[in-house]
Amino acid sequence: MDANPALGVLLHAIGGLAAASFYIPYKRVRSWSWETYWLVGGVFSWIVAPWAFSLTILPQTMEILRDAGRTPLLWTFFFGVLWGVGGLTFGLTMRYLGIALGYAIALGLCAAFGTLMPPLVKGQMGEILSSASGQIVVLGVAVCLAGIAVSGRAGIRKEGELSEAQKKAVVAEFSFGRGMAVAVACGVMSASMAYGIAAGKPIAEAALAHGAPSLWQNLPVLIVILAGGFLTNVIWCVFLAVRNRSAGDYARGGAPLAANYLLCALAGLTWYLQFFFYGMGASKLSNGPSSWILHMAFIIIVASLWGIVLNEWRGVSRRTFATVLFGIITILVSVFLVGYGNALLIL
Repeated sequence: MDANPALGVLLHAIGGLAAASFYIPYKRVRSWSWETYWLVGGVFSWIVAPWAFSLTILPQTMEILRDAGRTPLLWTFFFGVLWGVGGLTFGLTMRYLGIALGYAIALGLCAAFGTLMPPLVKGQMGEILSSASGQIVVLGVAVCLAGIAVSGRAGIRKEGELSEAQKKAVVAEFSFGRGMAVAVACGVMSASMAYGIAAGKPIAEAALAHGAPSLWQNLPVLIVILAGGFLTNVIWCVFLAVRNRSAGDYARGGAPLAANYLLCALAGLTWYLQFFFYGMGASKLSNGPSSWILHMAFIIIVASLWGIVLNEWRGVSRRTFATVLFGIITILVSVFLVGYGNALLIL
């Protein structure tokens, strides 16, 4: 592997910025139901962008997918379908809890499952813990989870301090109970992206065999994973459109259609960029679990900052605001630990 921990951490930071920012354009969509703008954005993020980026950078993408073999394609697609459930409930988490609280709770579970399950299933934890670098990486994971817990605690304190009117002034459909339910489902199922990347390793190897630079080896993998995610989301969104009679939104008179489509395209492209940079970052790190935890850490950092910018913490006590800042600082420390642990692997 062409390891470069510093570059890997930087690429994950850019991916985290994209992941934590993609929902912002959706907030400006007008006169459309949730299922309408979520599906329009999804077409761009799960179908258009993966194929456009891969074919542009790797013109041999079709040959790569053909030579990867049926079994890796099916398993990668399967984990994509499971991840799609997480992606779907993630949108609902933002809808009911807002950016700051929703990201902290959902991604806390996602980080734990996505980071620890692959090495546990493969029986690699003993090997990882036997080296100083692996121990530092695992310490970084533990510190990150602690930081996520602190961020979640700040969100719970916010829930108790603000009135219903204050909470709904920022998050129009705020519902803590409903939001917690979908956040838990989101956190568990979204970890399937990490499993999909692992299952798609033969596809990445086929890309390398076709002359793809190591930096771009995961682009064809993303096509397969996101196609699975698209299947899950389109089924649910079509069901909601029928139930809510919102299918006419796509051409509804009086709605700012051009602006809505452009905003959804921007949200979808921004969403895809998180895994575009995630794939590149993973190719530069020597420890697989590190990539997932770094990705989650940067998302929570940026999402927490967005929560501050968008006044989601307006009206809370100084103690609660200090708690969320402490959570961000703790997660930053974890990023340095994971990056340092990776650096030791190539020294």
